[in-house]
Amino acid sequence: MADFKQNYFQRRTKSRGPRTNQRITSQDVQVIASDGDNLGILNLQDAINRAKEQGLDLIEIAPNAKPPVCKIMDMGKYKYDAQKKSK
Repeated sequence: MADFKQNYFQRRTKSRGPRTNQRITSQDVQVIASDGDNLGILNLQDAINRAKEQGLDLIEIAPNAKPPVCKIMDMGKYKYDAQKKSK
């Protein structure tokens, strides 16, 4: 199967949604646990490891905050709730 390089003029038209796990670019993030408790500011790798221990994802909720706010939850549940909210 051939690997196709994306053309410079081809733009991604569909947004990919919120950044999750390895797509988060900040080094430090404020983490909210799955039960709603604030875990404070953690290193990104520590936060991802905590999420993986629980079998969940780290989802960036407020990317413009300093530091960005992330929540530990299931990505499928997040998408379901967002879809339900939009209707």
